[in-house]
Amino acid sequence: MYKVFVNDKPIVLTTKVEKEKGFKNYILKTVDLNKVVKELNKTSLNEVRLIHDDEDKLLKKFLKKLPNVVAGGGKVYNDKGEILFIYRNDKWDLPKGKTEKKEAIELTAIREVEEETGVKGLKIVKPLETTYHIFRRNGRNKIKITYWFEMKTSYDGVLTPQENEGITEVSWLDDTKVQKALENSYANIKLLI
Repeated sequence: MYKVFVNDKPIVLTTKVEKEKGFKNYILKTVDLNKVVKELNKTSLNEVRLIHDDEDKLLKKFLKKLPNVVAGGGKVYNDKGEILFIYRNDKWDLPKGKTEKKEAIELTAIREVEEETGVKGLKIVKPLETTYHIFRRNGRNKIKITYWFEMKTSYDGVLTPQENEGITEVSWLDDTKVQKALENSYANIKLLI
């Protein structure tokens, strides 16, 4: 099973057909994904489930439905155990961004964290789960596939928001502030934290 978010509403990719209650089932092979996105955005529907009989092919078949954008990002810890957050589009988020031509995803993640926050000396500790969400750009829906990495750094210099990317604040947040930030964040970020 996979979850792909449209804002904070999930599209669940599954092999199980269940009785509809607060959600709708569609057959993955024949679904019009643009209509599903519109339905999630314009109605009180909580989620949509896309059904396919082969669990191994669920994600692959789904990703062929819309153009894909591949990104890398970081859940970065400092020496105090605080997590690096950015504030963009009136929400708290983790730094991430698109890959450049033939760039390894690990390098994308480190580069994007550096560019968006000004933090240096990043080291990848381990990969985290990959997240999926649908966004609209230039009038078209696209699927963003974000490969996340846990990182650490001893950097204690100035944090610099990348303003041309719409980032207005960069902060190290302790556990209490993280919980508060998650009240105004994205479902994918909540999964990672």
